Amino acid sequence: MKETFIIATLLLTINFCSGQTKETATKQKIDAYIKDVIAINEIPGAALAVIKDGKIVYENYYGKASLEENKPVDQNTIFKIFSTSKLITNVGIFQLIENGKLSLEDEISTYLDNLPKEWQTIKVKNLLTHSSGLPDIIKFDDIPITLPYDKRIELLAKKPMEFSTGNQYSYNQTNYLFLAKIIEKITSLTFDQYILQNQFSNVKSGVYLSSNFGEVFPNSAYRYFFNRQTNTYEKSVTDSGKDSHSSNGINISLPEFIRWNQNLDNNSYLKSETKDLMWEPFQFKNKYNFGYGWGIYPVNNIFTYGFSGGNETAFRKFTKNNLTVIFLSNGHKYSGVQDQVVTHVAGIVDQALFDEYAITDEKITFDFLKLDFNKAEQNYIAIKKEHPEWNFEERLNTIGYALMTCKRINDAIRVFELNTKENPQSGNAYDSLAESYFTDNQFEISKQNYLKSLKLAPDNNNAKEMLKKIDTILTKKS
Repeated sequence: MKETFIIATLLLTINFCSGQTKETATKQKIDAYIKDVIAINEIPGAALAVIKDGKIVYENYYGKASLEENKPVDQNTIFKIFSTSKLITNVGIFQLIENGKLSLEDEISTYLDNLPKEWQTIKVKNLLTHSSGLPDIIKFDDIPITLPYDKRIELLAKKPMEFSTGNQYSYNQTNYLFLAKIIEKITSLTFDQYILQNQFSNVKSGVYLSSNFGEVFPNSAYRYFFNRQTNTYEKSVTDSGKDSHSSNGINISLPEFIRWNQNLDNNSYLKSETKDLMWEPFQFKNKYNFGYGWGIYPVNNIFTYGFSGGNETAFRKFTKNNLTVIFLSNGHKYSGVQDQVVTHVAGIVDQALFDEYAITDEKITFDFLKLDFNKAEQNYIAIKKEHPEWNFEERLNTIGYALMTCKRINDAIRVFELNTKENPQSGNAYDSLAESYFTDNQFEISKQNYLKSLKLAPDNNNAKEMLKKIDTILTKKS
């Protein structure tokens, strides 16, 4: 009996230690990866959480919330989540739907006054899915945020529709402005009051609403943009106005975002069937893959749901794997990494979500940003030799522009040249190469590549305009 007890205890200990070792190894992999991402992209500050099977399996904080004050990111740090805010707005809309106060099929004219005739039959579902075709209010300099709402809509009504309603997806801030006004009409509350009462009622700190990035709040992480001219980070002072809270105004700490996700998972906000409706793909006429306010991201043929914002933050639910990844940051030097981070981390935690192509795509970026060009090119060629079926045209193009904007023009040209070799039938690849030569004042060779681009893509209007510009420059020089 004693011997049996000892053996059972030993096996239990071995299994426990094995589990601990696996869990520790996973955390170490995530930690090493995130530190590498932050170093390569020179991200000021970041926070990451991973929730698996209802448990927080990873939560960590990195870097600085304030570079000037040398203030570290910690559990109290409140991040601006930019367009990831839309997920919280979506949940607010579906709470009204679940309570019978709103329908996806309702025409927006039921709730909004003084709309032009062409807008009146647009439905709530079209706002959520960015299929409305409405003119995007942020694209017009003659409609400043300082104007009253009614005056802004009066001016917007004079702008043409972008496309027929329901025909396609086109990301558009007017949609979320109207969703906020519909919430206010139905509830007789301000948008801020409604969101705080219905999703953050027990929160005393860690959440506030503001689309003014220059506004200072306690524990808020500054949003930084990288100034290419001075090669330094500067604080963003962008102010989108109070009417933008529904699209980009949520500011939240990572622990509060974790709690929000737990409430979503526990059906505290919405019933399971309501969430399923929210994540259902909308039937666009052009077959685009997007849900009711939630992006749909296939990973190894598994649908995942979420959104990202400002090229800094991302929230992603891998519902079939009972996994959620939240990434928050406050700046980047090269390009936004938020989507690749959540996919990579998910693959570390759950092997079923390990996407070899996506990981390799990311590695190619890191190599060209971090390593000597010749070494990075050798690594790329080795990858292509092993996987000749993989195409990295878009990735190489992105890398080239990242290098070019950071004034590494020679490396950018070499990346674009590599892309044209890899994709000799791509008019876009030649267009990008031509642009890099133009930026470097090599006008003759730029012209040659624009001509190649135009031959491959006769509808390339940018190439046509650039050729006229180059001819003017060359004429003046002769």
